[in-house]
Amino acid sequence: MIPRRELILETLESAHGLEALQNTIVELRDHFRIDHLVYHWVSSSGEQFGCGTYSDEWVQRYLDKDYLRVDPVIIGCYQRFHPVDWKRLDWSSKAAREFQADAIAYGIGNQGFSVPIRGPIGQFALFTASHHCSDEEWARFKDANRRDLILIAHEFNKKALEIEPGRNHEQSRALSPREIDAMTLIAMGYSRAQVAETLSISEHTLRVYIESARSKLGALNTTHAVARALSRGLIVV
Repeated sequence: MIPRRELILETLESAHGLEALQNTIVELRDHFRIDHLVYHWVSSSGEQFGCGTYSDEWVQRYLDKDYLRVDPVIIGCYQRFHPVDWKRLDWSSKAAREFQADAIAYGIGNQGFSVPIRGPIGQFALFTASHHCSDEEWARFKDANRRDLILIAHEFNKKALEIEPGRNHEQSRALSPREIDAMTLIAMGYSRAQVAETLSISEHTLRVYIESARSKLGALNTTHAVARALSRGLIVV
């Protein structure tokens, strides 16, 4: 039987438009049994959109209070390339602590994990999971789901880039979904053994994906292939 997460991601692969992304993120939130999942991006032209499970009341309050300028998650992730637990961010200022208390009061949760993503031509996006639970429960959740959340974050961003008006869709389909997953994880610094484990494939199968991607990109080696895939916006890290 195909795992439910895989079925949801297959739905994401065929999604068209923001409404389909919204439906998928709600399904994933329920699958992980957490309070919220949110995807937010800034396109290459400066336009913003997102999808997620935050309440309309909290979204409006966030805008009204101009929390973007003090939100440690936004500020901290913009300075990072790797996923981060919210507790590792700087919450020391009075404005940040007041923001945190307000967010918790609106049901955002006291725990969070965000994946920063940088795409072609200045695109920046965040994929965030949040929940209300103890530190011990959250640590167990992250240990069990961290790699899945990172892969899903990049799947969401890939789909958002396809939806972006004016984007070259043929270029986005130059690599297969599995080739994109493999190259993305390699670009993020994963070893081949870790990539194979994360994708639940053998290292031999992984080599096939990597060689296929290298051939399609006309690259001399894996490092060259990753560089070409990044520069063409085929993968994002």
